[in-house]
Amino acid sequence: MEGNAINKIKDIITEGRTTLGIELGSTRIKAVLMDENYNAIATGKHDWENRYIDNIWTYTIEDIWEGVQGSYRDLTEDVKRKYGATITTIGAIGFSAMMHGYMAFNKSGDILVPFRTWRNTITGPAADKLTDLFQFNIPQRWSIAHLYQAILNKEEHVSEIDYLITLEGYVHWKLTGEKVLGIGDCAGMFPVDSTTKDFNERMIKQFDELVAAEGLPWKLRDILPKVMVAGELAGRLTDEGAKLLDPSGNLKPGIPFCPPEGDAGTGMVATNSVAKRTSNVSAGTSVFAMVVLEQELKKVHKEIDLVVTPAGDPVAMAHSNNCTSDLNAWVSLFGEFAKSIGVDIETPKLYDVLYFKALEGDADCGGLLSYGYYSGEHITHFEEGRPLFVRQPDAKFNLANFMRVHLYTALGALKTGLDILFKEENVEVDQVLGHGGLFKTEGVGQRFLAAAMDTPVTVMETAGEGGAWGIALLADYMLRKDENESLDQYLSERVFAGMTGITIEPDKNEVEGFEQFMRLYSAGLAIERAAVDTLR
Repeated sequence: MEGNAINKIKDIITEGRTTLGIELGSTRIKAVLMDENYNAIATGKHDWENRYIDNIWTYTIEDIWEGVQGSYRDLTEDVKRKYGATITTIGAIGFSAMMHGYMAFNKSGDILVPFRTWRNTITGPAADKLTDLFQFNIPQRWSIAHLYQAILNKEEHVSEIDYLITLEGYVHWKLTGEKVLGIGDCAGMFPVDSTTKDFNERMIKQFDELVAAEGLPWKLRDILPKVMVAGELAGRLTDEGAKLLDPSGNLKPGIPFCPPEGDAGTGMVATNSVAKRTSNVSAGTSVFAMVVLEQELKKVHKEIDLVVTPAGDPVAMAHSNNCTSDLNAWVSLFGEFAKSIGVDIETPKLYDVLYFKALEGDADCGGLLSYGYYSGEHITHFEEGRPLFVRQPDAKFNLANFMRVHLYTALGALKTGLDILFKEENVEVDQVLGHGGLFKTEGVGQRFLAAAMDTPVTVMETAGEGGAWGIALLADYMLRKDENESLDQYLSERVFAGMTGITIEPDKNEVEGFEQFMRLYSAGLAIERAAVDTLR
């Protein structure tokens, strides 16, 4: 980059003509600093992993702040290295994180039980009861399912709850003092009403009536965050928040924050998929497809979540807990083998070699079968997972089919949910945009997703920036939107105007091959069930 360009960006940074987005993903916390033309001018990251403690998938409070501070510090170092600048102010900030889960705090602001993440499938009885009561699907991941299960379990902490929130809402609260949450992730806590842009009042009353006999000192609304929609001002960085985010003391308070949002919502924004008949698929540790609906579904499906866009429009969400974890484990194994024979291959090259090899495989994977179930899988009704690979003696067992089956199965549970939308509910989409780690090797994951959905799939040039860029865009929308400018208009007419992507059309032979694989996948779930019941 030439000196004039560097100085121009340095001025943008020092004058605070930027927006910052930070997203806490399952394995990485990423920070993106964006200029006024929506370009990522600096990034920071912090790698972390969930812990499995006492049968709960969790991150500690220390993990959270170490990660938030680490990603921001890495960003400031990137800014210093590239532009010789120090960040003291920012135009606007937004936080995003993996949706759902359970973070319950008492009046002193202390967490009452370890953070229960989206990955836990321990709320089956509560989710079923609430689904029947509301006549609205309540997935096991949702905060209200965790809360009601805790009540059913007679957990002592329930009576002490003063505030119930998700991960990004927690971080936002500590940085701004505001107990708020974007409507997209509010819809992952408790059902929302798209007309009122608030929690569903009928269901709130039903829940309070359901637990009335418990004699709890709170009503549900008392402990939930305030619902906010994209474009609203959601608070400002406090003195304490500035020191918490940037212990160096360089960052000054007063910076405005947009409503914190879940990773599903930021994924929709980052792929320009907030308009009706659009869809996006985010594929990483977990995988989910968001389809913006033209009308309500005809019936309740326990495999499909009904949520909303960051602007509050209805969305059908097919969410699979498992996607690339087992795939990554196999790639690591091949990398370990390569090192054992004296070949040191860089990780990106290793992925490319193995993923491209999968393109040589049979359309139906040659009769191989696998399940990458690291954790439970609600779409296929598993409370726990056991990664599994199985084949018949006469199956075509070669490297191409082996890699292909693990790429296919990463989308297997998702396709089970999508088939409900497309085949039973006759939902139609005009475009599907993919983003996330599965699409890093150009054209492979994208091609297989097109086969699974029988729909063209586009990957944008910006897909690699992901949800951190998406929440930075939401911060910018709050800061610079015109009066009456919708989020859809802002994205289509400003951010993505003229932006190109690569589109892959579904191949008829591969569409049929994926269907053949899915017939084996469905039949083989009995094997996965036996593994879960037997391997303890």
